[in-house]
Amino acid sequence: MAMDDKTGNHSAEGAAAPAEPGLDFIREIVTGDLSAGRVREVVTRFPPEPNGYLHIGHAKAICLNFGIAQEFGGRCHLRFDDTNPAKEEQEYIDAIERDVRWLGFDWGQHLYFASDYFDRLYDWAIDLIKAGKAYVDDQSQEEMRANRGTLTEPGRPSPYRDRSVEENLDLFARMKAGEFPDGARVLRAKIDMASGNINMRDPALYRIKHAHHPRTGTAWKIYPSYDFAHGQSDAIEGITHSICTLEFEDHRPLYDWFIANLSVPSTPHQYEMARLNITHTVLSKRVLTELVRGGHVSGWDDPRMPTIAGFRRRGVPPEAIRDFIKRVGVSKANSQVDAVMFDFSVREALNKNAQRRMAVLKPLKVVIENYPEGQVEELEAVNHPDDEAAGSRQIKFTRELYIEHDDFMEVPEKKFFRMAPGREVRLRYAYFITCKEVIKNAAGEVVELRCTYDPASKGGNSPDGRKVKATIHWVSAEHAIPAEVRIYNPLFLDPNPSSDAATFATGINPQSLEVIADARLEPSLAEAKVETPFQFERQGYFCRDKDSTPDRLVFTRTIGLRDTYAKDVAKDTRESPRQNAKA
Repeated sequence: MAMDDKTGNHSAEGAAAPAEPGLDFIREIVTGDLSAGRVREVVTRFPPEPNGYLHIGHAKAICLNFGIAQEFGGRCHLRFDDTNPAKEEQEYIDAIERDVRWLGFDWGQHLYFASDYFDRLYDWAIDLIKAGKAYVDDQSQEEMRANRGTLTEPGRPSPYRDRSVEENLDLFARMKAGEFPDGARVLRAKIDMASGNINMRDPALYRIKHAHHPRTGTAWKIYPSYDFAHGQSDAIEGITHSICTLEFEDHRPLYDWFIANLSVPSTPHQYEMARLNITHTVLSKRVLTELVRGGHVSGWDDPRMPTIAGFRRRGVPPEAIRDFIKRVGVSKANSQVDAVMFDFSVREALNKNAQRRMAVLKPLKVVIENYPEGQVEELEAVNHPDDEAAGSRQIKFTRELYIEHDDFMEVPEKKFFRMAPGREVRLRYAYFITCKEVIKNAAGEVVELRCTYDPASKGGNSPDGRKVKATIHWVSAEHAIPAEVRIYNPLFLDPNPSSDAATFATGINPQSLEVIADARLEPSLAEAKVETPFQFERQGYFCRDKDSTPDRLVFTRTIGLRDTYAKDVAKDTRESPRQNAKA
């Protein structure tokens, strides 16, 4: 596929049909460019820095760039902006590729790195020097920052700004050869120190960094800035629509200046959209890095992290993330999305696909006194109430069972309809049972219920039309398997947590993780695969965690059946003043 010189267009076997117009302003631009013939094929790119794991904000960029390419019959490149070797690792490169594929997208043969273009970028820097549009500056970072000026005051020219072309070429070659230490010199573009746009005040093009690069090793001692590498990489690859977030809007004149002043093979254009902001969530990579390094979480894939890896480990399906991004949409104005919207997409996806199982998280023993000792019944349970194709499974019923401790109340409140002394309830898929006796330990805690069952109510059906007000889940005490269950709550309680790397830790929720050490699960869950979601009936959605071992089964809660955590926190907040007053 041949690329037309300096147009950003690609020869193709005819233009793709445009997507539905008016969906968002980016797609409207793409539709207009195709209709007007300004581009023949849409080429986008997702350009992450390999200095950490991808988070939900990156998912928005992924879905937009890959989605537009798919909708308009074009292609999307995955290009790593690997220009800062001090912070980059192969682990991050591998993780990013894995996460993009997991989200459902593929770049085919179009995997690139900014480091692929280091030689070409260096040659273009030489061209700028020869044209008198770049110079080597010996000022320290502090001096350059002080001389840069403010929004109301122009910057002051560097005393090295008027070096000769010959001296600049010599110094730049020596920078490349590694003769100078880090920070000793930088190459700067010579643009306008009085510009109202601070980004145009002689920005840095190259800095000295003696660091090992994941791909080029120690071959390079100087590395291009993001601003210098990004637009030129777009031009080399023939990117037609370079989509960034709004913080890069003021960088666009610089992006265009480089394109106009270099012999690049195409002329891409940059467009800006609002970044994703979610309540109770920090999407600063610096803070996420500190969360990991400081041991506040178990790693980049901790289920409390807003990373793609964290969501995946928590059992969030990729289609839920794609649906959430679609609901959020694309706009030019920054705004904050309530985390409830994300939870809605997760529940919608899981409700459709997750098979049902029974699990008792806080077991209370039940002995059915009139059920034959040693008898084991096989009862049929549906795997999904709305999907006949999911089939059914056999569950074992025995004399001794476990029910949820919260499903019993010795002195029931007015609207509590579950198990209580003398009350009849339905066991899911099984029988009606009635509590006859409550057994307590020396501390006065309820440890066992003695019950009777109605043999005529097999399958949970009423034999004579009588009704019960509650159906509760259970597991066979003899056959249930023990497991550790991890309940994850929001990592930050404040809807607008601090993104300051120095203060964020003060806002961490101390109750973001609850570990239930002795849950009891249906035996079939022993064969569950990691990350495969299940609905634990009446409890929420869960998946097997990678921490599971042959001797210890671990399940992680993906999300509850409804949002109760926020209500519980609000209740605690309302009650605490009264409790303090009593104290």
